[in-house]
Amino acid sequence: MKHVSLRSTFLSAFFTAAALTVLLAAPQVGWSSSSEIRLSKGQTLYVPVYSNVFTGPRRLPLQLAATLSIRNTDMAASFRVTAIDYYGTNGKLLRRHLARPIVIAPLATVYVHIEEKDKIGGFGANFIVRWQNDSVINAPVVECVMIGATGGQGISFVSPAQEIRE
Repeated sequence: MKHVSLRSTFLSAFFTAAALTVLLAAPQVGWSSSSEIRLSKGQTLYVPVYSNVFTGPRRLPLQLAATLSIRNTDMAASFRVTAIDYYGTNGKLLRRHLARPIVIAPLATVYVHIEEKDKIGGFGANFIVRWQNDSVINAPVVECVMIGATGGQGISFVSPAQEIRE
């Protein structure tokens, strides 16, 4: 019994030290890894979606729910989202989530949710998001949050958008 207790204490101390090392090595500018303020009149964004991932040595699939979030970070200006398109692993367009452009008010958020049981996108799914404005504003925060649970274990992570050129 004493051996297990010492081992548990050692492992606990090891993981605590590892976590502190990671936290102390993280950038110290707010919660962001960048202190740069991004201004733009519009962007085309690629957002990775991991609606399923593989686990364990047998590569068992784990289905995840995914929520695309488009957050207006400008305190004074709205902007137009002109496209939210969902593509599968093979690059094929699966769904267009907008029939017409929508306006996102200052500090407002819109989202698109992909259910856990939706397997159509596969491991390499992604969104292409296009937004525009008549004047330069704070660029929105666009990211996808994945979450799932199985057998008492949960997983969640965020995938940030990447600006691309068309």
